[in-house]
Amino acid sequence: MMNHETMTAAILNAKNDKGYSWETLAEEIGMSPVWTASCCYGMNTMLEEQAGTLCRLLDLSDDVEKLLQTSPHKQWGPAVPTDPLIYRLYEAMMIYGQSVKDVIHEKFGDGIMSAIDYKMFVDRVEDPKGDRVVITMDGKFLPYKRW
Repeated sequence: MMNHETMTAAILNAKNDKGYSWETLAEEIGMSPVWTASCCYGMNTMLEEQAGTLCRLLDLSDDVEKLLQTSPHKQWGPAVPTDPLIYRLYEAMMIYGQSVKDVIHEKFGDGIMSAIDYKMFVDRVEDPKGDRVVITMDGKFLPYKRW
């Protein structure tokens, strides 16, 4: 039976077999690479047309297409990630998270950054000392309501 885990495996296998990048797949469905990958990992939901286009490109089944349109059950595994790259992102938030929170509150007031009305971009910047990873998180500010 197809679930989000088996869906992700099918997508990743087909993506790798056909030599597609997230950038190319995202262009084909008209979305960003990070968002497209998040759907394929079962963390967001595609519209019918997007899921259909992706599945046609990758020669995937109707089951995958339907599951890409199904609201995910977002859950996280271990409290501290073990993958080195994901761990470094986690570590950066653990070190700088409180500081970022303070700066956001100074600039916007009491509230949060939306991860629903949200965009993320990953870029590469060449640098003679070693290329740089630039991650831009762009979320709507949501003030806390007083009631």
